[in-house]
Amino acid sequence: MSLTSHSAVVRRLIVSPGPAPQEQAPVVASAAAVSAVLRAFGRSPEDLPARTVVLIGSASVGPGLRAEHEGFTVLTTATPGLALRRAHHELHLGTADLALVAGFGEPDAHTITVYAVKRAAEAVADGDAVLGVLDMTEAAHAPEATPTLRPLPQNPRGTDPDRHRLILWSGRNAEDEARVRGELLPMLSGIHREAYPALPTAVPCGSLPGPVRGAAVAVSALAARTVHQARAVGVSRPRPVVLLFPGQGSQHAGMAAGLYRREPVFTAAVDAALSHMGEEGSRVRADWLDPKRAAIGIDDVRRAQPLLFAIDYALGKMILSWGVRPTAFLGHSAGELVAATFAGVVSLSDAVAMVQARVREAVKIPAGGMLAVAAGEERLRPYLTDGVGIAAVNANQQVMLAGSRAPLAEVADRLRADGLTVVTVPATSPFHSPAMAPASDAIEADYREIPLREPKLPLYSGYTGTLMSAEAARSPRFWADQITDTVYFRNALDELLAADDVLLIEAGPRQTLTAFARRHRSVRLGAGAVSPLLPARAGTLEADRQSVLNAAARIWTEGHDLDLNAIARLWTWSDEDAPAATGSTTPHTPAKTLVA
Repeated sequence: MSLTSHSAVVRRLIVSPGPAPQEQAPVVASAAAVSAVLRAFGRSPEDLPARTVVLIGSASVGPGLRAEHEGFTVLTTATPGLALRRAHHELHLGTADLALVAGFGEPDAHTITVYAVKRAAEAVADGDAVLGVLDMTEAAHAPEATPTLRPLPQNPRGTDPDRHRLILWSGRNAEDEARVRGELLPMLSGIHREAYPALPTAVPCGSLPGPVRGAAVAVSALAARTVHQARAVGVSRPRPVVLLFPGQGSQHAGMAAGLYRREPVFTAAVDAALSHMGEEGSRVRADWLDPKRAAIGIDDVRRAQPLLFAIDYALGKMILSWGVRPTAFLGHSAGELVAATFAGVVSLSDAVAMVQARVREAVKIPAGGMLAVAAGEERLRPYLTDGVGIAAVNANQQVMLAGSRAPLAEVADRLRADGLTVVTVPATSPFHSPAMAPASDAIEADYREIPLREPKLPLYSGYTGTLMSAEAARSPRFWADQITDTVYFRNALDELLAADDVLLIEAGPRQTLTAFARRHRSVRLGAGAVSPLLPARAGTLEADRQSVLNAAARIWTEGHDLDLNAIARLWTWSDEDAPAATGSTTPHTPAKTLVA
């Protein structure tokens, strides 16, 4: 079953919008009833996605019900079955991100059954407890009937003992940790390799984790030695987690491919993001999974930016599925759109539309590129020309330049002649330079059609070098200017690390932002810390999984508790036999609750 073509019911609730049933007439679709539907799941309407639609399934509509209520679109149909089918249509048309379907008179004349319906892949990526997916195949035979709710496919299993897995343990103090480790070692030495993946993720089982913790990532043959050599860490107050999202220049062929169809949330999130790109999303996926036959190279903006967005977004969703709750977000360049999605500024579908607008206009600009230079901003200013600008200030002695091809090549020659270290960044467009001004003006008009909101969580901006304000977040001009303006990542990181000692997790390929953060004084002194999620360079598919497990181990030894079932999916879940383009995914265990 391809989740990208299905809608999922993630919550169902029976509500009564009025007084006790014995005192009221049969419920009808009215403004008061729609207000009850909007609040059915205990959330304020302000907390619902901007593109939420209410669909009424009732033959009786009261007077005064309008096509918009409390800022949300209201659509009416004759039956609940038709309303559910219309919800599926609106979700996959892209006009809604959440559909609240109200079956009036269900299960009796005085109540309303409210269904929260989302695109199935997004529901899995969001960790929703999915009740089932709507089966729309019967529509031609019984268009007014309520669609059948089918369960998600059974969990694919992939318990290969030669895969890396995570082993976690803890104790109340150093002596207790040594005791637990001593009991664990004989178990690992004597276990049959086929049983290795089925071992508990954390020991002792059923106990709350202690403050002295250890972690090991190993295959079965090396498990005992790795656990024996691991260093225990005592934790008091775990540092809050902040997610970093890299942008153009971090991409490489096959990045994070080792997680696709080997981790359900990551897989569903990639599919969800690519599904919003239409047919182009399928082409992006095909080039990603088979780079040797790719129609367009990974450094081309038509591949780099859409795929980086999908990968960064999926990695962030995977971390959230572990039970980690980041306290802030910081993105670099295009990564700021991913950060904005997690901070609640923009929905996934609208963020993808913003990426596509950037790409569409960028390809109209004459070819250019970027350079990374080991020098400070002021040192480089004399080298700038009309066609070359400072693209990013990433660290004290790490600045990027960008511009059209010929002027940029001339600047590179001058820099090298003067003894400066210059590295060409993989990019084909002159992002963050004056050359992109026509594209910036063009995409502003597109962004004016997108609902933008104030961040719900702290969002640090590389363009302002500080916390993003509500005014900036809601400004189409601010987002359009990002493709011409300088990225002051260093300034944003300075402010972020000045606010608190945090654990930075880079949710993206190559470890570019990790390298910048390691140069920061706070990290060098040990007040803050940084951990990458993926390898520094392209490698094997197993290396992707091993790197992610190492990051999970780092979060555990920092003192954060993890959803052990979610972590275990990295070595117990597999969908590798399914066709790559379907994105068919099922979580190993349902997530906790719906946020809808």
